[in-house]
Amino acid sequence: MAPLPTIAFATPSLPAKGTAVVFTDDSGTFGGIAAELDRVSGGALGKALAAAHFKPTRFAALDVLAPAGLSVDRVLVVSIGASDAPELDWLRLGGTVMGKVGETKATDVTVLADTAGGTAVSAAQAADIAFGVLLRAYTFDRYKSRRAEDAAPLERSVVLAAADAAAAEAAWSVRKPVADGVVLARDLVNEPANVLGTEEFASRAAALTALGLSVEVLGETEMRQERMAALLGVAQGSRRPPRLVILKWEGGPLGEAPLLFVGKGVVFDSGGISIKPAASMEDMKGDMGGAAAVTGLMAALAGRKAKVNAVGVLGLVENMPDGNAQRPGDIVTARSGTTIEVINTDAEGRLVLADALHYAIERFKPKFAIDLATLTGAIMVALGSHHAGLFATDDALADALAKAGAETGERVWRMPLGADYDKMIESKFADIKNTGGRYGGSITAAQFLKRFVGNTPWVHLDIAGTALGSPATEINRSWSSGWGVRLLDRLVADVYETK
Repeated sequence: MAPLPTIAFATPSLPAKGTAVVFTDDSGTFGGIAAELDRVSGGALGKALAAAHFKPTRFAALDVLAPAGLSVDRVLVVSIGASDAPELDWLRLGGTVMGKVGETKATDVTVLADTAGGTAVSAAQAADIAFGVLLRAYTFDRYKSRRAEDAAPLERSVVLAAADAAAAEAAWSVRKPVADGVVLARDLVNEPANVLGTEEFASRAAALTALGLSVEVLGETEMRQERMAALLGVAQGSRRPPRLVILKWEGGPLGEAPLLFVGKGVVFDSGGISIKPAASMEDMKGDMGGAAAVTGLMAALAGRKAKVNAVGVLGLVENMPDGNAQRPGDIVTARSGTTIEVINTDAEGRLVLADALHYAIERFKPKFAIDLATLTGAIMVALGSHHAGLFATDDALADALAKAGAETGERVWRMPLGADYDKMIESKFADIKNTGGRYGGSITAAQFLKRFVGNTPWVHLDIAGTALGSPATEINRSWSSGWGVRLLDRLVADVYETK
């Protein structure tokens, strides 16, 4: 894979080589060191803007090649738009910069992040620009062969010249682990299923002990002892053994109840006996997007030494059809004692989460439980790929997630829960059935999960439309977006972390 650029911060000065990036606001003027750059060039930058009829709308860009009087090869002018741009726009600005730089062979890039037009860029904003640069630079091409005549991947260095370089560096030290967590989640989802099975996923999660996480892995024997028949029923058609991975970060007060995050980790979902159509089945390597997000989040919390206690639980299975596979009409008993009639073996994620949630809540007694799952196609019918579906039993937690979503751009939309939907999953032969039919499919799936969380404040995030195949943005050109890492890290930092 192409290496991610190295990021550094420095005191503003005229760059001596490579590519310089300067910012304007909606006034189209230069400030700070960018103004000095224009002066040294004899006004060449301003003349280029005028000649190109440059309109300084948000993220508009102009590439000025070999400007007179300067030792740099090119100057990239990018507009942030309004001088009071929201936080997310600085992240997107960094992505825009990296997108333009990525079209060139530039290896030495200096981003003059001291001002945007006449407005000073804060240390936090400079760090957000770096965050956007790193996320946009991500590619997943490790399985592409390189011809002998192809050049080696470029190793880029990006230096951000900030008015307070030390403060920007400090702000970046908090963001960099979160960026690493997003990259980890993207990598996990992008990996093909023949490479990343249940055991391989568990091994990658276990490697996070290097960050200070404690990791526990339950195998089939331990899960049978824990009566996880719902989860095990999904796994029984695959040669790959199921795993339940528990990641713990203890950065908060000793004995304080942890925050609980549970991820659906179906490393490949064929649908089982209720097999999926062949079209786009290859995308089902990404049916572990929830577990990937939880893994990335736990890596982020540990990497930035978050002052909170948190537990991440990954339910890892493969859903395959063979002679031992679960059949439609089978009845399994979940860990909670609830009996479940399996109407459709392709409604498997909720079976995995039922046991994982019940086990984790009973064992860890958390402040809240949030599960993430690429659970239903129905949520994509309802919301497309721009919002994840949010189902909640706690209004304050739902509101906090909506706020974090607006700030990070990982947006959620609250969907209903209610007793009327329980009637749709009543079974003739068991307590409940695992699907309520075509209508309200994402709601009945959430209503199913609600049975297994008791009185613990709980949120279910259906991320089928956002975790993979989501629309390209300024900060992501990957099939896997790593959705959920930034959202949940922001929730933790803003609401639950010890100050």
